[in-house]
Amino acid sequence: MPGMPERRAHDCVRHGLAALFAAFDVATGEVASAPHRRHRAAEFRKFLTRIDKEVPAHLHIHLMCDNCGTHKTPALRTWLAERPRFHMHFTPTGSSWINQVERWSGFLADQMIRPGAPNNVQALEADIRRWAKSWDADLKPFIWTKTAEEILVTESEIRRQ
Repeated sequence: MPGMPERRAHDCVRHGLAALFAAFDVATGEVASAPHRRHRAAEFRKFLTRIDKEVPAHLHIHLMCDNCGTHKTPALRTWLAERPRFHMHFTPTGSSWINQVERWSGFLADQMIRPGAPNNVQALEADIRRWAKSWDADLKPFIWTKTAEEILVTESEIRRQ
């Protein structure tokens, strides 16, 4: 029904789960993504190592992360301390700063996952990699409709509530 959130059908069958790490170049819209079987600090560190290699050494890397414990383990903190160009920013729950990732994930779900419904985790991971590659072949940076000042005001209002 219009205005109602979409729900899964009673006969919907899930065939597995994949964790997906994604990093955006906000200037170009390019996305580095990596599906993994698990969502642990080890997989996150592997993803960050890839980002460290792919991003030119003279650039700083700002990571907007949710408050998941995966991003805060002692081993990961040590790894990050050895790489001062990495800057971690943790977003409050419901923050608009993470919306780019959520919107990209929405495109992924709408255009690839729901229509084809992969039958297993390997197929899901392959589909995610293929879709991400096609995204990067036709880059579309997200354009914010609010200024940074408007976003900061909104964030401060949310925190007060």
